[in-house]
Amino acid sequence: MARAYVLHENPLWLPPLAEAFDRQGLPWSELFLDVGTFDLSSPPPEGVFYNRMSASSHTRNHRYSAELTASVLAWLKRWGRKVVNSQNVLDLEISKVRQYAELERLGIKTPRTVFVSGRDQIVSAARKYFDGQPFILKPNRGGRGEGVQLFKTVESLAQYVESDQYETPIDGVELLQEYIIAPRTFITRAEFINGRFLYAVEVDTSDGFQLCPCENTRENKREKFRIIDGIPEQLKTQLESFLASTGINIAGIEFITDVNGNPFVYDVNTNTNYNAEAEERAGRAGTERSGPGAVAAYLGAELYRLYNVN
Repeated sequence: MARAYVLHENPLWLPPLAEAFDRQGLPWSELFLDVGTFDLSSPPPEGVFYNRMSASSHTRNHRYSAELTASVLAWLKRWGRKVVNSQNVLDLEISKVRQYAELERLGIKTPRTVFVSGRDQIVSAARKYFDGQPFILKPNRGGRGEGVQLFKTVESLAQYVESDQYETPIDGVELLQEYIIAPRTFITRAEFINGRFLYAVEVDTSDGFQLCPCENTRENKREKFRIIDGIPEQLKTQLESFLASTGINIAGIEFITDVNGNPFVYDVNTNTNYNAEAEERAGRAGTERSGPGAVAAYLGAELYRLYNVN
């Protein structure tokens, strides 16, 4: 029988989806893509394949998971299987430069970004483009806030880059990025499923840049993740157009709003996770209005459309 297949490499992120799939009676299996053997000349099983490969897979010792997934997606395409978040989406997931290029092409603002290859190029680039202002250093291929650092001076950046603490990004490309000053220490993450806005989450950044929704370990009373009613209508329309243009079906898109009310998009996460506590507080948990519930409903609808599987 045809079923939904989840392509991933992090078992810690799977349980909320698994619970939603089981609750809705969705037939499903996982494809754990760390290592594997696939026969290109033999057809894949019938079903809908949901690609959840992460740009941060290398931080979990799955160095070649993204490359393996690219090959699996080519195999699925060769046999005409339905893929949610297909090859072009993986390409965007593992490169913020490519994300920003597509966003800017469609008129969506991103922070000014300079990309650099070569450790010995970083400081001179920062001095040329960001001297006298705070800026962020981040890897082109990252995730979960790994490697993202704020520097207030070029001198402090130089101390870091020249130290033993510096780590070369997995793809060799660093980003130097304008630091957007916001009136509050919050960013907004807008969740989209089937290319449509589901809800937005306000995320408190006062503890730093590690913002993965399912890894919230805060124990104090202040809520790190809070679901809000919506985002500006113009931005929502722009982001939905961006998703349609790039073929992204499911994503969490993060933006920050400056002191003048201008939103700047800085991350498109195509293996988005959801915060269970925030959904519970908003009355969405366990329903199709939750992130996992909406994903299950979407994949179930695709299975029914293609294979008449209830």
